[in-house]
Amino acid sequence: MRKRHRRRGHKNQRILLMGNPNVGKSAIFTHLTGVKSVTSNYPGTTVNYAKGQMSFIKAKTACEGCGKHGHCRACDMDNFIQYDVIDVPGTYRLDPKAESERVAVDMIDSGDIILNIIDSTNLERNLYLTFLLTKFNKPMVVVLNMWDDTTHRGITIDPKVLEEKLGLPVVTTSGATGEGIKELAGKIAQARVQTKFANYSSDRIWEAIGDIVSCCQRIEHHHHTFLERIQDLSVHPVWGTLIALGVLYGVLQLVLTLGELLVGWIAKLFEIAYSPLMYMLNDALSGSEIFRFILIGNIEPGGIAFETAMGVLTTGVYMVLGVVLPYIIVFYIILGFLEDLGYLARVAVVFDKMFHKIGLHGFSIIPMMLSFGCNVPGVLAIRNLESRREKFITAAVMCTTIPCVAQAAVMFHTAGQFGMQYIIMILVVLASVWLILGSVLNFAVRGKTPSLIMEIPPYRKPILKNQAARLLMRVKGFLLEALPYVLGGILFINILMLTGALEFLGNLAKPVISGVLGLPKDSVSAFLIGIVRKDASVIMLEPLGLTAWQNVTAIISLIIYFPCMATFVVMIKELGVADSLKALVIMICIAVITGGLLNALGVIGSALVVSAIFIVFALLVAFVFGYFVKKRDKKELL
Repeated sequence: MRKRHRRRGHKNQRILLMGNPNVGKSAIFTHLTGVKSVTSNYPGTTVNYAKGQMSFIKAKTACEGCGKHGHCRACDMDNFIQYDVIDVPGTYRLDPKAESERVAVDMIDSGDIILNIIDSTNLERNLYLTFLLTKFNKPMVVVLNMWDDTTHRGITIDPKVLEEKLGLPVVTTSGATGEGIKELAGKIAQARVQTKFANYSSDRIWEAIGDIVSCCQRIEHHHHTFLERIQDLSVHPVWGTLIALGVLYGVLQLVLTLGELLVGWIAKLFEIAYSPLMYMLNDALSGSEIFRFILIGNIEPGGIAFETAMGVLTTGVYMVLGVVLPYIIVFYIILGFLEDLGYLARVAVVFDKMFHKIGLHGFSIIPMMLSFGCNVPGVLAIRNLESRREKFITAAVMCTTIPCVAQAAVMFHTAGQFGMQYIIMILVVLASVWLILGSVLNFAVRGKTPSLIMEIPPYRKPILKNQAARLLMRVKGFLLEALPYVLGGILFINILMLTGALEFLGNLAKPVISGVLGLPKDSVSAFLIGIVRKDASVIMLEPLGLTAWQNVTAIISLIIYFPCMATFVVMIKELGVADSLKALVIMICIAVITGGLLNALGVIGSALVVSAIFIVFALLVAFVFGYFVKKRDKKELL
């Protein structure tokens, strides 16, 4: 037997991938680490980053311990090196204001080597961060990524001249194709500290960058291609908005169609493979009704209604795997495609001006897009926003006014039976509440909305391998984060039911539902079920024989008053208990006010007239609160 001498307590060197946003860090990270990576929150924040490991063999000489050529993990061989690789949040500067940029700066101290990823089509702007990073005296390698794009753009860069001028190793890569990744791995050992730029002032840095770029880069005349003309149109104030609306509509249609298809397949799989297990467990727990009720819920011999059984292992598991996950998979596939294509940045720019009216910037469109598929991933996505204020406003507005795709499908079916004007009315009322609530919160929640400063990447061909790796990471992260909270939420509801607290709350709500909203008292059950499943709650309205106006009032109130248990428990995770409860109070108050107004305006009898009233009122509120916000900001500046 060959002797093995594993080094105990050995700590891998940490490589930090650092650069501006949209320079292809994530693609480089995927090539270096493969799909064996995890996404974590930076301590004390909701900013997430990816961490993985890469192994590198310096030479092909055999290991003295076991005779293997380089691949021996058990032996302490000098030729085999393993690194921890961290995909640091993108940053433009090192005196940051955004939370994600502060995290990037804080992480520098924990790193041993920095790979400074640069968009080689924007060399001059990217080198500014390179100069700032030299102040930290960390061994560094400069990576000219997107190297394949330089040729298409008529840009020629001499890496050897750049390496000489910077005094740092330089390697060229293409994150899209993996070109140069092997050379990059070999360059890591050559990383070195550069100190001659460390004391430059800001003005002096730009002067030095200009000198370097003039020596190593040459730009030739380049005619706009058809794709580049499309890029220009997609950020045009008019055409860009029309394109964005068309893309959003297409995304929602795809998510709805493909998501429903997957839901049907998974429902059959649950019926065939999972139902027998639940019946076996139900029989095993027959002597303990409390545990049977909590874990299994209400099931019938003829089949399990997973959506309404209300057991932790029936409804809880099915909600995540059978209802939410299919839409998430479809949405993340589409989102990943648009992300790698380079279109998401353009959507953020197009919507930025409108979103500033409610105290947000364009990046908030991403969580809201996700919420149309399912509110759970929408809430999870708010962690990428910069401030607590933005996160709170986005979550409150989003969870109050945006129905998930499953609920929207049932909602349109139910309201559509009375005529298209009632579907229009629902959409107009929700859009009006979105604008009113956002305007009020923009005034009420202290703080400022940062300007949207970002580099818009060119359109690029998405790579299937990178898409698959990112999809796997996102789905895994969703399951690890959402499943425990959803199961816990169902458990909490069951405890309320067992103790009688849920029935007590229902009785308290009857005067509001019957008196203010003008709905029959039996509607209380729909609102209680809506705590768990909104689409199921809308279905429960059908046997009540409601009028068209009552149906619309009930549907809108059900959308607004509470997101759903799965969403709410994830809100607690992202916003904390205090802010989540504040958002819940806001939702309940708005549901009562809006439902009460609709009940009162029912005497008008015209859905289109009431829709016009809501639009005018929303615009008036937005104008008034916008005036007060500008006045307050002006006073603070003085």
